[in-house]
Amino acid sequence: MVEMQVYGLAVDKDSESPILVLKDDKSGIMLPIWIGAMEAMSISLVLNEVEFPRPMTHDLLLDSIHMLDGEVVSVEILKVDQGTFYSEILISHKETIKRLDSRPSDAVAVALRSGAPVLVSPEVLEQAGTHDPEDESAAKSDDWSEEFENLSPDDFKYKM
Repeated sequence: MVEMQVYGLAVDKDSESPILVLKDDKSGIMLPIWIGAMEAMSISLVLNEVEFPRPMTHDLLLDSIHMLDGEVVSVEILKVDQGTFYSEILISHKETIKRLDSRPSDAVAVALRSGAPVLVSPEVLEQAGTHDPEDESAAKSDDWSEEFENLSPDDFKYKM
């Protein structure tokens, strides 16, 4: 598994759908995942350090895990099947690891809140990853290279 960082959020110019962008700083590989607007807002709130007086849905999930004596260990993005990404939230509970099926957007929202790492399988990166356009040593033979070449850091600020 490869540990990746949340590089940011962008908006697909054609569909206007939010895109979660993960990046491995060591290899320069980026992983774009199209997500829903509500999940993008939840991730954006954490990235922008916005606090609410009441828990949002992902806060509620994390609070529930903690109240049941669990701890989020990591999230894993495991596979892509016909354009759909599959992931799990790994929860430590009473010396065992429980796996909770989750959409990647929800898993990342929980990981950001808990400080847990986001891990991606090499198969997912091979199938859906692209190279960072700022990494000049990276091969630019994939479909996403041109799209990412046109992005600037300002494009990764999702506004609701």
